[in-house]
Amino acid sequence: MRIILDAMGSDSYPGPDVAGAVLAAREYGDEIVLVGDQAKIRAELAQHDVHGLPLSVKHASQIVEMGESPAQAIKARPDSSVVVGMDLVRSGEAEAFVSAGNTGAVLAGALLRLGRIKGIKRPGLTTPFPLPTGPIVLLDIGANVDCRPEYLYQFALMGSAYAERAMGKDRPRVAILSNGEEAGKGNALVKEAFHLLAESPLNFVGNVEPKELFAGQADVVVMDGFTGNILVKSAEAVSKMLIGMIGKEIKSGPVTTLGGLLAKPAFGRVRAQLDPFNVGGAVLLGVKGVVIIGHGRSTGVAIKNAIRQARLAVSGGLVPAIETGLAAFNPVTEAEES
Repeated sequence: MRIILDAMGSDSYPGPDVAGAVLAAREYGDEIVLVGDQAKIRAELAQHDVHGLPLSVKHASQIVEMGESPAQAIKARPDSSVVVGMDLVRSGEAEAFVSAGNTGAVLAGALLRLGRIKGIKRPGLTTPFPLPTGPIVLLDIGANVDCRPEYLYQFALMGSAYAERAMGKDRPRVAILSNGEEAGKGNALVKEAFHLLAESPLNFVGNVEPKELFAGQADVVVMDGFTGNILVKSAEAVSKMLIGMIGKEIKSGPVTTLGGLLAKPAFGRVRAQLDPFNVGGAVLLGVKGVVIIGHGRSTGVAIKNAIRQARLAVSGGLVPAIETGLAAFNPVTEAEES
């Protein structure tokens, strides 16, 4: 497959972006097209052994910076790496777009250049969330702060397709994040979405509280983007805090220090499981193309893993699966679309 990488995306572009592209091309063998300032990209490529690797460069003279207004920047910079890259996907010259750039700009670019899948109200942002029982799908994690019940229904459809096609989960269990397991718990949004999902053909298992979520009692958990963003950021912050506390206590005495040295490999494996860079990026579901958004602080390894997310979504036929599921099971009328 052919994957577009916004080489001007990360905070330290194009260093990590190019490094990630090199790692991905070497490991997966897919063609990676680096879009951005050609001179800077080629200078960075010269620092790597790229002989025989399927890498190419597409020049884009403009950049969307982190602090800019997303929609305005997309419209004002038609030769930006985001727009040029999205247009390559729209024209069928590539199968996916990956960027560690301005999240709002990538969202705006996807909506304005690729467009929504017919019938989708709002695209949702999701990520494989690591748990001891295996990764689960959370959405929305930040694209839609305010939601309607039908949005959560569509998030469930899209998340279920993603869990099946990109993560290999058979008939994934779908749940709504709430403050109680009972059907009557939650705010108005949760209660109304519950009734929609209860009547759907999805494998809906009801509400889950955070304790059930972290115990892996659902494969897909839907929520509004405000809640989802706080959940993901809180989980990352708590895991970092706990690792720091454990490390400090281990070094507090000779006995615990010795024990810590013996347990160091285990702690390393846990740290790796919790590292968001090992996931790579979030998937934007609901647009007419595969779009992956990484963190601005992404390393080369994170970029490589974001490309891995893209190739899994493409090889799993994610976009056609969402289109098919939406056409068959969407209860929301076209007249309501906004």
